[in-house]
Amino acid sequence: MPVGITTYGAYIPQYRIRVEEIARVWGDDPKDIKKGLRVLEKSVPDRDEDTATIAVEAARSALRRSCLDGADIGAIYVGSESHPYAVKPTATIVAEAIRATPELMAADFEFACKAGTAALQTCLGLVAADYIKYGMAIGADTAQGAPADALEYTAAAGGAAYVIGKNNIIAEIEDTYSFTTDTSDFWRREGPAISKARRKIYRGTGLFQACFGRSARIAGKDTMHTR
Repeated sequence: MPVGITTYGAYIPQYRIRVEEIARVWGDDPKDIKKGLRVLEKSVPDRDEDTATIAVEAARSALRRSCLDGADIGAIYVGSESHPYAVKPTATIVAEAIRATPELMAADFEFACKAGTAALQTCLGLVAADYIKYGMAIGADTAQGAPADALEYTAAAGGAAYVIGKNNIIAEIEDTYSFTTDTSDFWRREGPAISKARRKIYRGTGLFQACFGRSARIAGKDTMHTR
């Protein structure tokens, strides 16, 4: 029986900061920034918003689009680079907010840029194996770009929630493929509030190897190599 997305929801904070304002503080040319990054503005969270509140709003949005209740969800996984707690899970906060507790699985995922995808794959496996009827995968983040870094212009705030199931599918997930390496492109150690990025990795073999590698294998061409 096919498995796929049965409903989805999203939340983006209403506040914005324009490229011109960030550039003014650091003495950058906003025209160059907008031309190079192709960004005009970014969303920023209010003082009472964080990854948990964003994830909750995205989850509620997903349920409002469907005939599902929180009690129908058998698992909630939240992927993020900016969980508000180091020990307390965001997923349990979401579960309580949408009244999905107590009979469900819940956990947080962490990964530079793809934690939400890993959460979706986990829900996909659980639903396909009939361990649960519906699973909710959420990706949510708040900005963590360092001052004066390019990420300060582009790393914004927002979240999306997808409910995976077998009934009333709006988008079937036919297959999934993972290409995983320990590439030190983006990281943050315990304690610091700002993540660090290794710029050379984007121009070097790390990112290109990952892109070409997974593209080749998806196409069934395992012989593709990069220099």
